[in-house]
Amino acid sequence: MVKLTKIYTRGGDTGQTSLVGGMRISKDNSRIEAYGSVDEANSVIGIARLSTGDEADKMLFRIQNDMFDLGADLATPADETASDAFAPDEMTLRITEAQVTRLEHEIDTMNRELSALTSFTLPAGSAASAHLHLARTVTRRAERHAVSAAGEMAINPAAIKYLNRLSDHLFVLTRYLNNKGADDVLWVPGANR
Repeated sequence: MVKLTKIYTRGGDTGQTSLVGGMRISKDNSRIEAYGSVDEANSVIGIARLSTGDEADKMLFRIQNDMFDLGADLATPADETASDAFAPDEMTLRITEAQVTRLEHEIDTMNRELSALTSFTLPAGSAASAHLHLARTVTRRAERHAVSAAGEMAINPAAIKYLNRLSDHLFVLTRYLNNKGADDVLWVPGANR
């Protein structure tokens, strides 16, 4: 259980922060950028939840919880001496393939009820959809940072998969919340020339 008794530590005043385990790194490190963007996307999802119905809210609540797991995963350096450096255990949170699979199942379930796309959608429609489009773009940024970090250090491949699938999930959910695609606002190429 996490217990926070003091919010500020002054440890980051010099532009460094601690990873899980105590290693100090610069706050502009791609790993920090990745989990910072995950946190930002989670916050936008929280705003979107103010405008969603029960079914979407339950999915988004699970996703928000996963995103804290994801942040912890990205903040925890891999034990590269272990046979499975990204296996979760009692003390180490890791994103798992089961979490990615759950997103895929939810995408498939929602997608079966959507009208076919005839153009790209604009980030609009309902308030919830517009906020989820913002969360989707922030999630894509988190994914880019995680991929960048993976080029420099060991990052859980399932974490990158989760980010990729999450942005797809958020896109499908924007359409689902736009009256199952009927109220999507579509891009009209060259409409204002």
